[in-house]
Amino acid sequence: MADQTAVVGGVDTHTDFHQAAAIDSIGRHLATESFPTTPDGYSRLLAWLRSHGDLMAVGVEGTGAYGAELARHLRANQVTVVDVDRPDRRARRTNGKSDPVDAYAAATAVLSGRAGGTPKTRDGVVEAIRSLRVVRSSAVKSRTQTINQIRTLIVTAPGEVREKLRDLPTSELIRTLARSRPVGDPSDPARAARTALRRLARRYQYLTEEVSEADAELRPLVAQTAPDLVALPGVGTETAAQLLITAGDNPDRLRSEASFAHLCAAAPIPASSGRTHRHRLNRGGDRQANRALHTIALVRMRYDSRTKDYVIKRTAEGMSKKDILRCLKRFIAREIYKHLASPRTTAPPLLQTT
Repeated sequence: MADQTAVVGGVDTHTDFHQAAAIDSIGRHLATESFPTTPDGYSRLLAWLRSHGDLMAVGVEGTGAYGAELARHLRANQVTVVDVDRPDRRARRTNGKSDPVDAYAAATAVLSGRAGGTPKTRDGVVEAIRSLRVVRSSAVKSRTQTINQIRTLIVTAPGEVREKLRDLPTSELIRTLARSRPVGDPSDPARAARTALRRLARRYQYLTEEVSEADAELRPLVAQTAPDLVALPGVGTETAAQLLITAGDNPDRLRSEASFAHLCAAAPIPASSGRTHRHRLNRGGDRQANRALHTIALVRMRYDSRTKDYVIKRTAEGMSKKDILRCLKRFIAREIYKHLASPRTTAPPLLQTT
């Protein structure tokens, strides 16, 4: 029996359909086809790719969004899935932009080795944590917006309303407004302001309750998933949850602590020239993970004795607070990685093209 043709797939993902492309082991285009984003569509897409030969790997664009379910389906069928970034602007200007072109580009990126990232599996407890944090984050954001609206409305309210409320702390202000019973003519600006403030205060209370419920659900999940992580100085449920989400349900996809630091934008980038030797801020990576590291660093600078000693030492050497924070975030990323996954001792196998 003759050997089957080695095939690499590429998929450009969308909401309602996925565009797939198949190429052989030397990059020749075999075919393109569109499939709906349904269980039957995923099965047909996989069968179509396998009909062209021995399927080596599939490059999927957007495994964290539109391609998440497709990636799960492919992994469940023992197919190697490679996370592919969208083509950069220079490549788009050269090759044009269309769904078949993007699908073909995803396949060639895998074959050439330009794309080699392992996507998150999104099928474990970390994915559950991520879903719950979406609700919590939006509730916190809405609550902040609500209290800002209350403060702004008080500033512009008539004097008899403003003077009674302007100096109250937030907790007392919310309780006072929520218990109020505005009376009078609805067309009166003072009465309208009281009514609006009462409704905003009740909204604030509801959002606070929603945040508390989310915290009650997240706390045991995070503690169960990474008990050693939440035991580290300065690491709380919220920051631990974000770092777990950044690493994913399969943190072994990160090859080293350096790759985790780079993912968290905590790996300083050289910016030296001539006699100047320095590093600049890394503006890439997961900004929410970087924010979590920043929060941990600030807490440690205030409460952790060894961090205080480090800051004193570095300050005496003439280092600025920003540079000290960058160093601390790099150290913290190294420490946290040890509680997420064991570093790989060997590189993943290379894609065979013959």
